[in-house]
Amino acid sequence: MKKMLTILAILMLLAGISSACAGDEPTPTAEPVAGTRLILATTTSTQDSGLLDYILPVFEEAYGIDVDVVAVGTGQALELGEDGNADVLLVHARALEDAFMAAGHGVRREDVMYNDFVLLGPADDPAGIRGMATAAEAMRTIATTEAPFVSRGDDSGTHVKELSVWETAGIPPEGDWYISAGQSMGAVLTMADEQQAYTLSDRATYLARTLEGTELEILVEGDPVLFNPYGVMAVNPDKGPHIQVDLANTFIDWLVSLPAQQMIAGFGVEEFGAPLFTPDSTAWRDAHGGE
Repeated sequence: MKKMLTILAILMLLAGISSACAGDEPTPTAEPVAGTRLILATTTSTQDSGLLDYILPVFEEAYGIDVDVVAVGTGQALELGEDGNADVLLVHARALEDAFMAAGHGVRREDVMYNDFVLLGPADDPAGIRGMATAAEAMRTIATTEAPFVSRGDDSGTHVKELSVWETAGIPPEGDWYISAGQSMGAVLTMADEQQAYTLSDRATYLARTLEGTELEILVEGDPVLFNPYGVMAVNPDKGPHIQVDLANTFIDWLVSLPAQQMIAGFGVEEFGAPLFTPDSTAWRDAHGGE
């Protein structure tokens, strides 16, 4: 079962990992390789939504590989990969992912899935943004009315998207009304709920939090700029002999395979009537006519 690690714990773990890596990549029917460990740095949305709890035990049991999960903002996850403190990354900021690969920090990137961002706020909607056609128009109105807005403020994929919308709106987010939390999506949703403020969230984390009683409502959705794709990347093994590139590729092969993609397609359906993420690997698109 996956384990949440602090950054200090990661460094301690890396210091004790031997340079021996697994051999050939196992197939789903291969004998599991005992005593192997993979460090997955990922965005908090995959953790807070419950997706990792849902899919990782299946991978771990099939391959005998322990996956240690470090759930941070996308920016921090990319830094962990760049510094050689993770083996594989699952994140959602395509421009940053492309830059990571172009700089040679990664050796493989694959599309995994997507969902979207939504603009949330209190039910009484003091800024009056409900149903607006674009996120930029809505956020410009929030700034004009100086209604409280809680930002991730942590260089996460969500924060990167938020800043791009402010830029499109032509508004620098600053002032007492703008709260930069430097926290995970779950923590930001709690803060926004308590302060009856607006915030931008990935849909999956928001829906998962509705089961815990959040009173925030989706006020703006469907703007194409709020599209939210996720990618998985293997870290370059040149960063050190401790990098488990064979295990990273085994994990990627599994994550983009049809069985794992089918699990992603089913996640959330029972609770919400629709999946929280839409599969988007090449294998999935090929099997479903490019959809």
